[in-house]
Amino acid sequence: MSLCSTDTFMTASKVKKENHRTALVRHAQSFFSFAFSFLSSDQGKLQCLEESKERIKKMFNKVELSVSSYDTAWVAMVPSTTNPHAPFFPQCLNWLLDNQLFDGSWGLPNHDPSFMNEALLSTLACVLALKKWGIGEDQINKGLQFINSNIASINDEKQQPPIGFDLIFPSLIEYGQNLGINFSLSATNLEAIIHKRDIELSRGNQSNSEGWRAYLAYVSERLQKSQDWEAILKYQRLNGSLFNSPATTAAAFHQLKNTNCLNYLKSVVEKFGNAVPTIYPLDIYVRLCMIDNLERLGVSHHFKEEIRSVLDETYRYWQEGVEDIFLDPTTCAMAFRILRLSGYDVSSDPFYQYSEDKFSDSLKGYLKDAGAILELYKASQVIIHPDESILVRQNAWTRHLLKQQSSHYQLYADKLRRFVDREANDALSFPYYANLERILNLRSMKHYNVEETRILKSSYRSENLANQEFLKLAAEDFNICQIIQKEELKQLTRWVTESKLDKLEFARQKLAYCYFSAAANLFAPELSDARISWAKNGVLTTVVDDFYDVGSTEEEQVNLIQLMEEWDVDIETACCSENVKIIFCSLRSTIKEIGERSVKWQGRNVEGSVIKIWLSLIRSMLTEAKWLKTKTVPTLDEYMQNACVSFALGPIVLPALFLVGPKLSGEAAEVEELHCLFNTMSTCGRLLNDINTFERESAEGKLNALGLRLIHGNGAITIDDATKEMKVIIEDKRRELLRLVLKEKGSTVPRDCKELFWKMIKVLHLFYLKDDGFTSLELHSTVNSVINEPVVLSELLRDTNQNPKPIYQSV
Repeated sequence: MSLCSTDTFMTASKVKKENHRTALVRHAQSFFSFAFSFLSSDQGKLQCLEESKERIKKMFNKVELSVSSYDTAWVAMVPSTTNPHAPFFPQCLNWLLDNQLFDGSWGLPNHDPSFMNEALLSTLACVLALKKWGIGEDQINKGLQFINSNIASINDEKQQPPIGFDLIFPSLIEYGQNLGINFSLSATNLEAIIHKRDIELSRGNQSNSEGWRAYLAYVSERLQKSQDWEAILKYQRLNGSLFNSPATTAAAFHQLKNTNCLNYLKSVVEKFGNAVPTIYPLDIYVRLCMIDNLERLGVSHHFKEEIRSVLDETYRYWQEGVEDIFLDPTTCAMAFRILRLSGYDVSSDPFYQYSEDKFSDSLKGYLKDAGAILELYKASQVIIHPDESILVRQNAWTRHLLKQQSSHYQLYADKLRRFVDREANDALSFPYYANLERILNLRSMKHYNVEETRILKSSYRSENLANQEFLKLAAEDFNICQIIQKEELKQLTRWVTESKLDKLEFARQKLAYCYFSAAANLFAPELSDARISWAKNGVLTTVVDDFYDVGSTEEEQVNLIQLMEEWDVDIETACCSENVKIIFCSLRSTIKEIGERSVKWQGRNVEGSVIKIWLSLIRSMLTEAKWLKTKTVPTLDEYMQNACVSFALGPIVLPALFLVGPKLSGEAAEVEELHCLFNTMSTCGRLLNDINTFERESAEGKLNALGLRLIHGNGAITIDDATKEMKVIIEDKRRELLRLVLKEKGSTVPRDCKELFWKMIKVLHLFYLKDDGFTSLELHSTVNSVINEPVVLSELLRDTNQNPKPIYQSV
C-alpha cells in the first residue's frame, strides 16, 4: 500500500521561489517582536519562574519526608543491647519530650480533622514510650487527657483511619494497662474498641489468605509475646526492615533481637537524626512521583537532564531487581509506565505477581489500595507488544475495581479518598491514548493538592510529592504559552480572511479546532512554526475535503490537481474558477512559507516534499469523488489504500516533522520508518472516523469502511460484529504505533518527530470519544479553556488547607 508517497516526500525538488519572502519575514518579525515585547514586559515574573525551576531542580537531589511520632515512639522503645533498662536510641526519646503539640497530642501539626484516629494512635504510642522509660510525667498526663477527650472518634465513620488501627490501638491500650496506665475510658468505648478488633480478626482469619498474613505482619506492633514473630521474619527485606517500616521493624527487634532489624533501625536514625519517618526508604517512589507530577502539570520539559538522570538510575534498579520497586505494586507500575514511555526497554513480566488472582496476596492487594490499583491500571494502557496478555487482563480487572466507587473494594490506603477519586475518574474518562497534554495539564492543576497528606500507620507529607512551587510554575508556564498562542491564533484568523477562505460557502470553518489540536500538543513557545504549519494545513485539508466532497465540479477538481502539478503558473489565467484560485493561492503560499521556515530547522528547503504530500491527498480525494459519481463499490482493501491518504493527516503531520527540531536525513531507512508510522496512524484514524460517522455517511450515500465490510460480507456479518472487528484493528494499530514511537534500537527517526504521529492519534481519539466530535460543538469549552482562559493561581489554591509546614528530614 502506498500512502501519501512517503517514499519520496523526503526528497526536496527544486522550485522557483516567488517574492513572498518579504511577507514571510514581516510575519516572523511581527510575531517575534510581540514575543520579545511580552517577555521583556515582566522580567520580574520570569525571574521568579527561573528561581522556581532552580528550587525544583534541587528537589531531585534529596527527598524530604515528614517525621512520624508513631514510628519514632516505637524506635524509642527499643532497649539497649547492653542494658535492657535503658533506651538504645535516647535521642528519639528526647524528641518525644520536645515535640508534643499544644493539645497534648503527637503528630503532624494542624492535621486534617479526619485524621483524629491517627492522632490518637500516635499519641498513645508516645505515651507508652515515655511510660516504658519512666520519664515525661507531664507529657504523659497531657497525652492521656487528649486520648480521653477524643476517644469517641473511633466510632466516626468519616475518619481516615491509619492502616491497622482497629488491631493496633486496642492492643496498645492493653499494653498500657500492663504498664500501669489508667486510661479512664468508659466501658462502652472499651467494648467498641475490642469489638472492632474481634470483627477484623474474625474476617481475616476466615480468609486465611497470604494477603491477610502479610497485613498481620505489617501491623505486628499489636503482638507482644507470641509464637508468630519467627513467621513474620519471612517479610524481612535485604535492608533488614520489615516492609520498610521503622515501627514494625522496632517491634520485631524488641521480640527477636534480630541483628539485621537493629542495623536497619540504626541506619534510619543515623540518616534522619532524632526522629524517623513512617516509611524508609521511599526515594525511588518519590522521585518517580516527582516526574509524574511534573509531566502531568506540563512542565517536565524544564527538567530534562534531571529526569533523565533519575530514569537512568531507576532503569538500573529495574534491571537489578531492586526490592523497593518489585515488592511494591504502586512503585513497580509507575516505574514500568514511566520507563517504557521514556523509551527504556522494560518487560511486563513483573506484573504476573500482581495478576488479579495474586494481587490480593500482597499487602496493598489485601488492603484494596485504590492508589495501587490506579497505577496498575495506568501501566496496563502502555501495551506495545502483541504477547502482553498480562496487561490486557490487568486493564480489565483494575478498570472494573476502579469503577466500583462505593463498594468495599475502595479502601484508600496511603492517599486520601477524594484525591484518588479524582485521579481515578480522570484515568477512566480519558485513557492515555485520548489525553491531550494541555487538557491533562489543566485537569492536573485544578486537582493538584499542594498540601497533600498521605497515611500509612501514620500520616506523612513530602515536599517532593506535593509542592506549591510545582503548581506555581505550571500556572505561569501555561499562561506564558497561552499568551503567545492567542497572538498566533489572531494571526491565523487574519490569514483566513486575507486568503478569502471564509468566502468559500461550502467549506466548514474549523480554525479554532485545528489550532487547538496543535496548541494542546505542541505548546512550547519555540514550536511556533510547527503549530502554525499544523493549524494552517488542518484548515486547508478541511477546505479541500469539502471542495472535493460538495463544493466543486469535475472540471474544478481536475484543475486544482493540474495547478499543483505545474506549480509555477499564472494564477490569473490558469485557474478555472474563483474558488480554485482561492484554494490554490492559499495552498501555494502556505507550502512556500513552510519551505522557507524549514531552512532554519533543516538547513534546506522542503517545499518540494510538501507539494508531493498535498498532491497525494488531492489525487486520493479525486478518486473518492469519481467512485461516488460512478457509484463504484471498491473492495475494502482498495478503499483503505486510498482512504488512509484521503483522511488528510499527511499535510498536517508530515510537514510539521521538519519544524520540531531534529534534522531529517531523507535516507531510505528513515523514509521507510516514516512510511510505517504514517500508515499505522492513518489506518487507525480512518477506521476510528468511519465507525463514528457510519450512520451519517451512509445516509449521505458516501463510502465508508464499515459500510463496505457489511456490503462485502453478503449479509453474513452484523453491524455490531463488524464494528467490534474494526475496533480490534484500531486497538492493534494503536498499540503498534506506540511501539514504533517508543522504539529506540534500530530506529532512525528522532523521537521528537515520531511523537507527532502519536499526538495526532490522541487528537483523533479525543474527538471521537463519543461521536463525530470534529463536527460537533461539544469540545467548544475545552478549546476555549486551552486557548483563551488563563490559569489563576489564587483560585487553584483557594480550597487548599494552608497548614503549617511539617518537620521534614532529608533522604
